[in-house]
Amino acid sequence: MRAQPGDWLVVRGTATGSTDQRGQIAEIRDRDGTPPYLVRWLADDRISLIFPGPDAHVVSRAEQARLDEDERRRLIGLQAAIQAGHN
Repeated sequence: MRAQPGDWLVVRGTATGSTDQRGQIAEIRDRDGTPPYLVRWLADDRISLIFPGPDAHVVSRAEQARLDEDERRRLIGLQAAIQAGHN
């Protein structure tokens, strides 16, 4: 696993009903981009040093921006469909 500051670490929820945890990588402790990472968690803004396990993966800053834009477009489409249904 390799990352750079600004990338996102996603840790999959492993128990039934648990959600994925997502945090932005603030600092890389090793020059080659391997763990450990200093991560600021999205859910509560806490910062922790983490050695990710096999249930984690890195999403690049560019890929996360693309995913966010896709979701924004999807929500705009849903809002437009709801509005059209009310007219």
